[in-house]
Formats: sequence, C-alpha cells, structure tokens
Amino acid sequence: MKYVEFRKFTDENGAKPIYLFEGEESYFREGGETLIKTRFLQDTTLDYATFDGASLKGTKISSLVSAVQSFPFISQKRVVKVTDFSPTEEEYEKYLKNLFENPPSGSILLIVNSPKKTEAKKDDKKANLQKKPNVTFVDCSRADEETLKKWIFVTCKRAGLYADGITCGKIVNYCIGDMSRIAKETEKLLLYCQAKELTKLTDEIVDEVVYPDAEYKIYELSSAVSRKNYDAFVRIKNELSSKGFDEASLLATLASHFKGLYEVSLMKGSDKEIASALGLKEFSVKKNREQANKFGKDRLLYLYESTFESISGFKCGELTQSSALKLITAKIFF
Repeated sequence: MKYVEFRKFTDENGAKPIYLFEGEESYFREGGETLIKTRFLQDTTLDYATFDGASLKGTKISSLVSAVQSFPFISQKRVVKVTDFSPTEEEYEKYLKNLFENPPSGSILLIVNSPKKTEAKKDDKKANLQKKPNVTFVDCSRADEETLKKWIFVTCKRAGLYADGITCGKIVNYCIGDMSRIAKETEKLLLYCQAKELTKLTDEIVDEVVYPDAEYKIYELSSAVSRKNYDAFVRIKNELSSKGFDEASLLATLASHFKGLYEVSLMKGSDKEIASALGLKEFSVKKNREQANKFGKDRLLYLYESTFESISGFKCGELTQSSALKLITAKIFF
C-alpha cells in the first residue's frame, strides 16, 4: 500500500506483526515508524530495540529473532526496528521463516529499508520480504504532485487555514516535490498565519515565507531562457549570486540542466520509468519534460553545447568566469 493509505489502514486494522517500509522518501519511512511507536509503545527504554540490518548475517540474525520474541514489559506492544535488512533466501529459511509464519502477538517488527542500500544488494539470492507471510508492505516512494498538494490542503484545513490548489502547487514546486521539505515549510506557513491571525494562505505569503529550492530557481532561470525574457534571467541570476552561486557554479548548473532537458526530450516511457533510468526524482522528470517541450530538441542541444564551450573557455584560460557567463548570455538572448 502507499504511505498515504497506511494511516487509515492502521486505524481500521490495528497493529500488524511485521511492517516493511521501503522507498526513497525518508519522510514517509520515518513517519511510519513514528506512528507505530506513538500508538503502541509506552516505554522506549524497555520495549524498543533497534538493529543494523547490514551487520545481521548468518547466526547473528538470531539476536533479531530473540528480540522480537521477547514479551513487552509495560507497553501494549514491543517494537523492534531493523534498518537496511536484506537477508538471503537461505537465511530466511533457516532463521526467519518460523518468525514470519508464526509472529508473536505481543511484538511488532519494523523493517525500514532505504533504497540506495537495498537496491545495491539486490540479486537472485536475496529473499523477497514483500511477499513473505504476515508482512504489511508500505510503499514509501515519492508521492505524485496531486497527492502532495492534497496533503498541504488537508494539513492547512485541519489548522483552520484555507489554501487553494494553485497555492498548494506553488509550495510543491518551490520544494521540488520533496516531502520532508514540504512538511517543514508547511509548518512554517501555519505558524506564520497563526501569528498574523490569518485564515487564508495566499501566493504572496508563500513567496514571503518559503524560499524556493535552488533546483527550482534553476528551473525558473531556464524558463526565462525559453521565453527569451532577459530581464527575468538577470533578476534570477543575481538572486542566485546572492545565495552563493558564483559564475562557475551557475554555468556548470546550467550546462547540467540543459543536458538533462535534452536527455529527457529524447526518452520515451512514463515519468517513473525515466526517473528510474536517469536516477532522478519523478517530480523533476515531469517538470523537465514540460520545460523541454517549450524548447525543442535542437535548441536544447545548442544551449548545452554553447554552455559547455563557455565552461571550457575559462577552464583553458581563454576567458574569465565573468566573461564566460556574459558570452553564453549573449548567445542565448542576442
């Protein structure tokens, strides 16, 4: 199930014996663990244990099994957490099968896997924990844009604050679809509006309180290029400079951005498939595809090659960093 369904599922079905949280969104992984601990754990000293899955090999897995099979002292449930756990099928059969098939009623096993570590270890010998008995799998992959906007809308509504879809979308865009940052920025906005005794969240408030992610500012800079809006380009460039982007950093970031847009423009498949192939966020791929369509393949290739040539110019000593940026600006607009 998706993480957004997990809360309702837990409310309606109570505690399950084994939860597997997997996906790239750390906010969801941490949120799932916090929810279980808050609802079923009263004493973290006596009834909570953690293990590093990477160190559990062979007979060491027995220590995890023993911890899960122990009775809770004070809490409603004993909670045992193991991170980045990917046992082999042989280890599962030898040490874990009985635990998964006959889990104790007094404990909850939380398996919390980050994608970078578990994906690197995937092979035919690894056990597919998602399909093992009594496992409740919670998909912690990044949510789509509509789900994120709905989360902001509902969170604001619960706090007595109205926010329309456009304003919620602006927050998602400014945070590049990163749920952890969205949660923090939404909390800031709620505190701001409460202090001002406001009942409606507007675009102007978002602009005042939330500073756009640097990746979004590059997206804005590129949008100015696609519109050939020189004034907007200069304004955003100066804003980035005030945040620590020197000419070299800006050129390198632009070259990388144009290259990414060009690659996306050549690829076919869903946003999710392209994101997986390129190692990008699905949200970023969606936005890149939208922007790439405004340029066209030929212009994107020209922009990437021109930016790369400017970078090569100052690296070879033919240009200063400042003149290299002026050169690419002239090529773009004049």
